[in-house]
Amino acid sequence: MSHKHDSLLLAVFHDPVSGNIHWREIESLLHHLGASVTPAHGARFHVILNDFECFLHHPHQSNVCDKNLIKYLREFLARAGVAPSGDSGKE
Repeated sequence: MSHKHDSLLLAVFHDPVSGNIHWREIESLLHHLGASVTPAHGARFHVILNDFECFLHHPHQSNVCDKNLIKYLREFLARAGVAPSGDSGKE
Protein backbone atom coordinates (compact mmCIF):
# COMPACT_ATOMS: atom_id res chain seq x y z
CA MET A 1 0.00 0.00 0.00
CA SER A 2 1.31 3.46 -0.79
CA HIS A 3 2.38 5.74 2.04
CA LYS A 4 -0.50 8.10 1.18
CA HIS A 5 -3.15 5.39 1.45
CA ASP A 6 -1.54 3.89 4.55
CA SER A 7 -1.58 7.30 6.26
CA LEU A 8 -5.22 7.82 5.32
CA LEU A 9 -6.17 4.40 6.67
CA LEU A 10 -4.42 5.26 9.95
CA ALA A 11 -6.37 8.54 10.05
CA VAL A 12 -9.68 6.71 9.50
CA PHE A 13 -8.98 4.33 12.39
CA HIS A 14 -7.46 6.98 14.70
CA ASP A 15 -9.26 8.23 17.81
CA PRO A 16 -10.45 10.90 18.12
CA VAL A 17 -12.05 10.79 14.70
CA SER A 18 -10.58 13.24 12.21
CA GLY A 19 -12.78 15.98 10.81
CA ASN A 20 -10.38 16.77 7.98
CA ILE A 21 -10.64 13.86 5.54
CA HIS A 22 -11.77 14.68 2.01
CA TRP A 23 -14.24 12.60 0.03
CA ARG A 24 -11.84 12.22 -2.92
CA GLU A 25 -9.25 10.67 -0.55
CA ILE A 26 -11.81 8.16 0.72
CA GLU A 27 -12.87 7.30 -2.81
CA SER A 28 -9.23 6.84 -3.87
CA LEU A 29 -8.53 4.60 -0.86
CA LEU A 30 -11.57 2.44 -1.58
CA HIS A 31 -10.53 1.98 -5.22
CA HIS A 32 -6.97 1.18 -4.10
CA LEU A 33 -8.33 -1.51 -1.76
CA GLY A 34 -10.21 -3.05 -4.69
CA ALA A 35 -13.68 -1.84 -3.80
CA SER A 36 -16.43 -1.28 -6.32
CA VAL A 37 -17.75 2.27 -5.85
CA THR A 38 -20.79 3.11 -7.95
CA PRO A 39 -23.15 6.09 -7.77
CA ALA A 40 -26.52 5.24 -6.31
CA HIS A 41 -29.43 7.63 -5.74
CA GLY A 42 -28.53 11.29 -5.16
CA ALA A 43 -25.33 11.73 -3.16
CA ARG A 44 -25.19 8.06 -2.18
CA PHE A 45 -22.52 5.65 -3.38
CA HIS A 46 -22.84 1.87 -3.26
CA VAL A 47 -19.57 0.31 -2.07
CA ILE A 48 -18.69 -3.40 -2.24
CA LEU A 49 -15.43 -4.63 -0.70
CA ASN A 50 -14.54 -8.26 0.09
CA ASP A 51 -18.19 -9.33 -0.27
CA PHE A 52 -19.37 -6.66 2.20
CA GLU A 53 -21.45 -3.73 1.05
CA CYS A 54 -22.57 -0.36 2.32
CA PHE A 55 -23.86 2.98 1.13
CA LEU A 56 -21.78 6.10 1.73
CA HIS A 57 -23.07 9.64 1.39
CA HIS A 58 -20.98 12.24 -0.39
CA PRO A 59 -20.74 15.42 1.72
CA HIS A 60 -23.26 18.01 0.50
CA GLN A 61 -21.83 21.40 1.45
CA SER A 62 -18.12 20.66 1.13
CA ASN A 63 -15.80 17.85 0.15
CA VAL A 64 -14.75 17.23 3.77
CA CYS A 65 -16.34 14.15 5.36
CA ASP A 66 -18.03 14.58 8.71
CA LYS A 67 -17.03 12.49 11.71
CA ASN A 68 -20.11 10.27 11.51
CA LEU A 69 -19.23 9.27 7.94
CA ILE A 70 -15.67 8.43 9.02
CA LYS A 71 -16.99 6.30 11.91
CA TYR A 72 -19.34 4.48 9.54
CA LEU A 73 -16.49 3.96 7.04
CA ARG A 74 -14.27 2.63 9.84
CA GLU A 75 -16.91 0.06 10.84
CA PHE A 76 -17.42 -0.99 7.23
CA LEU A 77 -13.68 -1.41 6.60
CA ALA A 78 -13.29 -3.44 9.80
CA ARG A 79 -16.14 -5.77 8.76
CA ALA A 80 -14.50 -6.14 5.34
CA GLY A 81 -11.23 -7.17 6.99
CA VAL A 82 -9.29 -3.96 6.38
CA ALA A 83 -7.12 -2.50 9.14
CA PRO A 84 -4.12 -0.19 9.27
CA SER A 85 -0.76 -1.88 8.75
CA GLY A 86 1.41 -2.47 11.77
CA ASP A 87 0.47 -4.01 15.06
CA SER A 88 -2.92 -2.40 15.68
CA GLY A 89 -1.41 0.63 17.40
CA LYS A 90 0.51 -1.26 20.07
CA GLU A 91 4.12 -0.23 20.62
